[in-house]
Amino acid sequence: MIPAILASLFGFAFVTTVTPGPNNLMLMASGANFGFRRTMPHILGIAGGVSLMALLVGLGLMALIEAVPALNAVLKVVSVLYLLWLAFRIATAAPIEDRSAKARPMSLLQAAAFQWVNPKAWAMCLSAITIYAPDRSLLSVAIVAGAFAVVSLPAISLWAWLGTIIRQWLSSPKRLRVFNISMAALLVASMYPLLA
Repeated sequence: MIPAILASLFGFAFVTTVTPGPNNLMLMASGANFGFRRTMPHILGIAGGVSLMALLVGLGLMALIEAVPALNAVLKVVSVLYLLWLAFRIATAAPIEDRSAKARPMSLLQAAAFQWVNPKAWAMCLSAITIYAPDRSLLSVAIVAGAFAVVSLPAISLWAWLGTIIRQWLSSPKRLRVFNISMAALLVASMYPLLA
């Protein structure tokens, strides 16, 4: 890829990963509820999951979705149901001091697996492959996946960090409840492009 196209790809990866969406809203909630250090596996899982998704989309999944359009409808239904379940879990999270020792943020594998039902991740990967790897060669697809790996880590870490910044303010159970319900509502609202 020529330098101008690479700069454009990195800009695309940054903008799509730093803007609000299911991953970033959940990272902010996790940072606020569990702190940055405990949210790191979630951050790494997103970065790895999106990169792997971009690679697999470019190496064949995109062709499969184009060949079997019904898969797109199934993906939408599963995504909506899973996001609604996550929104419910966030909205009903117990205050920090009331949580059992079992309460924990998403693990690396859970966050990586979440990308497969995340409508924004699908849109990002399908768009990136269409624009920056239209030939779907291994090299161009690997460059797209690599761009997401490099750029997404600092971009999404910002959201977890923002959650930790407001953590002190959320020490009040009432404010934490309002925050968690707000994050859940925003997560549901993030489905609008999928449903529109």
